Amino acid sequence: MKNASVEAMWKEYVSSQGETILSTDKHYTSWHFCDNEEDANALAELVLEGVKRATASLYLSYEYENEELPKVGDYCIITDWSGIARCIIEVVKIDVVPYCKVTKEFAATEGEGDKSLEYWRKVHWDYFSREMESMGKEADQDMLVVCEEFQVVYPKH
Repeated sequence: MKNASVEAMWKEYVSSQGETILSTDKHYTSWHFCDNEEDANALAELVLEGVKRATASLYLSYEYENEELPKVGDYCIITDWSGIARCIIEVVKIDVVPYCKVTKEFAATEGEGDKSLEYWRKVHWDYFSREMESMGKEADQDMLVVCEEFQVVYPKH
């Protein structure tokens, strides 16, 4: 069940754009980062601070969950672990690359840890391995990663 704060934030955003829920053609998804409360809340804070401007997910997860891949122009309401809306982002760039081809520039834009590619590889290998295991698969260097860059559109700072 979606927290009421998600719909309230979307309504506020749409209104700030001179539209209403009924008149807008914009759509959104809502989600939190990661698979645990501590990281989900910390990463949402990094987005609000302007440090985290990208995220990565497994290509295979979209197929497994029967979900569409993100596209440039998509809106997402980022929540904390408990589902409370924190901000709205708009996707500005998508690249699908093998895990082993993720760049240091992308790792820095993702803004986690010390922002190095080494840190990115460690934490994402651990996370993607857990995710692959849940799908009955094994992680490897060539697994496809959806590298998504975004900008915060609401609230504006």
